[in-house]
Amino acid sequence: MQNMVILGATGSIGASTLSVIASNPAEFHVYGLVANASVDKMLALCVKYQPQYAHMVDEAAAMQLKALLPSHSATQVTTGAEALNALVTDSKTDTVMAAIVGAAGLVPTFDAVKAGKRVLLANKEALVMSGELFMNTAKASGATVLPVDSEHNAIFQCLPQQVQDQLGYCDLNGNGISHILLTGSGGPFLHTDLTTLSTMTPAQACNHPNWSMGPKISVDSATMMNKGLEFIEARWLFNTQKDQLKVVIHPQSVIHSMVQYRDGSVIAQMGNPDMRTPIAHCMSYPQRIQAGVEPLDFFKVGELSFCEPDFSRFPCLRLAMQACEQGQEATTVLNAANEIAVDSFLKGQIRFTDIADVNHHCLDSVQQTRLANIEDILQLDEQARKTAKSVINALN
Repeated sequence: MQNMVILGATGSIGASTLSVIASNPAEFHVYGLVANASVDKMLALCVKYQPQYAHMVDEAAAMQLKALLPSHSATQVTTGAEALNALVTDSKTDTVMAAIVGAAGLVPTFDAVKAGKRVLLANKEALVMSGELFMNTAKASGATVLPVDSEHNAIFQCLPQQVQDQLGYCDLNGNGISHILLTGSGGPFLHTDLTTLSTMTPAQACNHPNWSMGPKISVDSATMMNKGLEFIEARWLFNTQKDQLKVVIHPQSVIHSMVQYRDGSVIAQMGNPDMRTPIAHCMSYPQRIQAGVEPLDFFKVGELSFCEPDFSRFPCLRLAMQACEQGQEATTVLNAANEIAVDSFLKGQIRFTDIADVNHHCLDSVQQTRLANIEDILQLDEQARKTAKSVINALN
């Protein structure tokens, strides 16, 4: 029985994780749930799963939740950074699902890794912002890091065990691997006329053809920044060298990613686009459990197609790949700028095409210094956010 803490319990990944737990009640126990301010959703989860702890990042939300819980509830409501650190590092916590979107998830995820926990990584920003430091810390603490993102989990499944056992420090070439092929659907604007992209609305950007995701990730998919962040994440997870990592557009989202070997073989992981599959794989690795996902019906799949990414359509992808080559400082700046830009787009303050312009300006203008610790990373993150806001104000 694994005691699980779910960071981002009220989000889509949190819901999928709880669904897998519900399908395997004898193997997993909900020890702690963490959310920002969604009181009603958290209340329903507490009543259903009876966790030992329910942590709300927002203090007012924590007080409201505490007042609404039944008097007989054994769930302890907490708030504040110290309480969150105590939960993810608790000796009774076995596994942490890191699914808080954005930079907000970095510190608790890093704390769990530092404490040597089994961390199921669904938060891209942990590696985008602190990849080198994150993987070094995991190695030092003995933490187990397993990738939840469907693409990285697919890659993981296609790798030999000796590579799986050495994430962050593996030798791809020494294990006969020539390339990692990171697939992406191309999002809702794959075939949209380039001249009309500036007029696309938040609703259109969030209308992903295959996946059901939150608004931030949906917009990132539309710009393909999501794939760019995954490119950076893959660099740190699989210790890829330059030219070992490629992005392939695959609109059907059936093949979640592939590994190409020196002998000409290509191993692909396939399945229906349902996050419960990679979540269940990480939760039970190296075993397999019931995920509640329908198996792929090859007679209904139809055509599988592939093409190269068009950087004139997806400038954010090119920016991310360039930042990855520059290093951890550049990727930290890019991530922060993108979060501000996407939020402004969702609020109707900037155009869809302005997102790439804001990101590009911040990469060029924010001074990047060596990042030695989490405090340095957070300071650079804040600097980039301020710059992004200034750029957006100038646009208006």
